[in-house]
Amino acid sequence: MDAKITLSFNEEIISKAKKFADRHNISLSRLTEMLYQKMTTKNYKSLEDFPISDWINQLAEGKAVYQTKPSSRKAIKAAFFKSRK
Repeated sequence: MDAKITLSFNEEIISKAKKFADRHNISLSRLTEMLYQKMTTKNYKSLEDFPISDWINQLAEGKAVYQTKPSSRKAIKAAFFKSRK
């Protein structure tokens, strides 16, 4: 059964991903699903260990920047106060 999710991406990246998916006769949803499936089949220690990271870097036109959010409430509070300095 399919589940719907909402994701936000840079418009330029989405445009390139749609073109890539179209060239390979696959929907953007299935392409994204395939990437998640590959990402979750093994226990990767970092995103750089993920075998498709080189392809993502090429598609992104430059070094990919992985943005993560602080996970604990304490870390979020510390990040907030640090940004206020």
